[in-house]
Formats: sequence, C-alpha cells, structure tokens
Amino acid sequence: MIKRILPYEGLLHEVVEHGGVLYIGGIVPEDTSLDMSGQANVLGQLSRLLQALGSDLANVLQVTIFMTDLGEKAAFNAAWKAHFAEAHLPARAAVGVADLGPNVKLEMTAIAARSTPT
Repeated sequence: MIKRILPYEGLLHEVVEHGGVLYIGGIVPEDTSLDMSGQANVLGQLSRLLQALGSDLANVLQVTIFMTDLGEKAAFNAAWKAHFAEAHLPARAAVGVADLGPNVKLEMTAIAARSTPT
C-alpha cells in the first residue's frame, strides 16, 4: 500500500511511504537569510519530520543534496557530521545546481526506513 503524506502546494507530497520506506521530497531551509552553516539546518528539519513519522536519522538510507555552490560543501559537511553518527551514515550524493530559488543554497531529498510499524 502506498501512503501519501502532507500535500505541498499541490505540486508534490512531502512524504510518500511504501512498504515501510519513507521517500521524502525536497526540504529547503526555513530561513534562507542564513549562510550555509545555518541553512544546513535542513538536517534538523529532516530529523523532526522523521520523528513525527515514527523514524529517526539512524534509519536514513540515502540522501541527495542539491547545492548552488559546491564550494560551500565543507560547511554543510560540518553540520552533517553533527547530525549523523558514524555508525549510521547514509549513502549520499551532493549535486551542484544553478538555482533553487531566491537565497536558497541547498535542497535535500531522503529515503528512510520507518522504525515503528504503521
């Protein structure tokens, strides 16, 4: 059974669940006035979303990060290491893109296992 959770402006669902796997659509920073270190709080947003869905960062399987400036990847990596324990690092890709919207430095998608049954 496929569940679609939290419609987002009629364009996509924030989360689609299938077979106990959570497919999380693009998360962008809540405050785009911040530098990369601040915008990397998308990881905190992901953590809160997962908790609301019965999962957590330890169950993240894969993350794709879209960044407008790969030169700022080191700042993002510092936040990444603060959020993910070494034993639970997910597969990851960082992709450089031209534009994500006004002042948006990154967007992130993720795939996670649900840690509690539905």
